[in-house]
Amino acid sequence: MLVIADEKIPYLKGALEPFTDIEYYPGDQITPERIEHADALLIRTRTKCNRHLLEGSSVKFVATATIGFDHIDTDYCNEQGIYWTNAPGCNASSVNQYIASVLVTLSRQQGFKLKDRVLGVVGVGNVGSKVVKTAELLHMRVYLNDPPRVRKEGVCGFLSLDSIIRECDIITFHVPLSFEGIDKTFHMIDEPLLSKLNKGTIIINSSRGEVADTEALKRAQSSGRIGSMVFDVWEGEPDIDRELLPMTSVATPHIAGYSADGKANGTAMAVQALSRFFNLDLEDWEPENIPLPEKTTIMIDCKHMDVEDILGEAILFTYQVELDDKRLRASVETFEKQRGNYPLRREFPAFTVRLMNEHSGVRQLLMKMGFRVEQE
Repeated sequence: MLVIADEKIPYLKGALEPFTDIEYYPGDQITPERIEHADALLIRTRTKCNRHLLEGSSVKFVATATIGFDHIDTDYCNEQGIYWTNAPGCNASSVNQYIASVLVTLSRQQGFKLKDRVLGVVGVGNVGSKVVKTAELLHMRVYLNDPPRVRKEGVCGFLSLDSIIRECDIITFHVPLSFEGIDKTFHMIDEPLLSKLNKGTIIINSSRGEVADTEALKRAQSSGRIGSMVFDVWEGEPDIDRELLPMTSVATPHIAGYSADGKANGTAMAVQALSRFFNLDLEDWEPENIPLPEKTTIMIDCKHMDVEDILGEAILFTYQVELDDKRLRASVETFEKQRGNYPLRREFPAFTVRLMNEHSGVRQLLMKMGFRVEQE
């Protein structure tokens, strides 16, 4: 069998060679000519998997090693009997780490305490649920919005989007991209929504660029309605809006989910799905030897630090979102290159926190976040 794969899927090379013929190409160079005789595609978001690509090919299976799948024409695949799958939740902990770094960074830049802020989480799935937990560990008050979950599960305690807008100082979006229906999210962040914001509200979008209306954002920012904007995703990326960029407090090139752990999870889920479909005996395959950063021990002297400061130090040791922000602003034209050559980032469980003069309860909070903890 022949597999065509995106050459940027991490940790994939070598995994399938004993079992299949496999050819690697840049995601935007996976063409109808190249896949004509392929049995399976392993892709990322840069490959638009639709009728134009698939028609006339022998492809029976498509897996994207990403949480999102709006680059796959699922209706066409279903009509043609082409099995497709994504990697739900693969980078949830990575995006959670990104949001945690953003929250700590903004609080320090702007001089506020997170415990004094109310966070609204729009979309409480794999990612949003982790963000909720971390925000609560940071002693934030958190409100939730997820109409599909409310309808499906009957969960209590969720608020309407209007209530989130009215009650929250910071709103973070973790929704899939959908263009129609009752749960349409295309341009969810639009003029009517932005006009209802309390002055100074912080907006964070790490879901999909098209969830936000760029022109509406620029008008709202100019009017002073928005306090700060944080964007990891952009309409029209990699050609992002050059007027919106300088209006943001934090801007990154669609890398929130780009931890080594998240990438490894996505690749593993794609390979395992391929194995189940074609009976390749790789159902338990996982990448080996994921590299570690040079320093994995975090030394924190808790004396003269409050709990939020201690947690913030640990979070920022693992990942400083400001570094990604500086790289993008310095070279916006290399948006795609920055994604393709993203520096090594590991999630909280790869790090050990060594505490001195420990506060009561700090160890438990750090462990709940995922860190290993030692006492000096």
